[in-house]
Amino acid sequence: MSDEPEQLNSAVLRTQRLTRVVEGRTLIDEVSIEVRCGEVVAVTGPSGSGKSSLLRLLNRLDEPTGGTVYLDNRDYREIPPRELRRRLGMLLQRPFLFPGTVARNLAFGPGAHDEELAKETIAELLDSVGLPGYAERDVRRLSGGEAQRVSLARTLANRPEVLLLDEPTSALDEAAQLGVEELICRIIKSQGLTCVIVTHDRDQATRMAGRTVLLEAGRVVSR
Repeated sequence: MSDEPEQLNSAVLRTQRLTRVVEGRTLIDEVSIEVRCGEVVAVTGPSGSGKSSLLRLLNRLDEPTGGTVYLDNRDYREIPPRELRRRLGMLLQRPFLFPGTVARNLAFGPGAHDEELAKETIAELLDSVGLPGYAERDVRRLSGGEAQRVSLARTLANRPEVLLLDEPTSALDEAAQLGVEELICRIIKSQGLTCVIVTHDRDQATRMAGRTVLLEAGRVVSR
């Protein structure tokens, strides 16, 4: 019998023959993968292999044309999209922030669920991403690296069960890229987060993830 806690062996996120076809072109072709509680999985592959398409399917930014996704063994089509996207927090390649202050951006997600984000919580989130004192900073004054850190804090404000990262450092310069990568790894480890990261960089996949899934032409070729 394994000595690992049962929760570490359970699949928090599971795809079953997940498929997406658009105008006769197959973007994702019967992908079946599992992500266990506390696991960090990287999805990598050449350009056009379907990496980002897979990630968008996971929280229903796009709809599958076949198969489905299970979150905590529940078919995600039974979960209201707003709740699903809170539980599956997604950090995009390029940060998209709302006009106004950093604090307003962090409070947006909880506010959509009628939850008020306390000033102390905002301060803690900003401390965790290395931006202490940024709460009242206008987002127009942020550098690219700072904006991506705020985007990460905004995602964490929703207390996601799974963190989905879509090429989270590729839009940054090298110095900012390494800083954000190290930050993400530190937060994942300290909070014990379950994470799926899409990256074209095999070295980054090795640094950040415990397991790598390789896609080619929308199909899993190794895991």
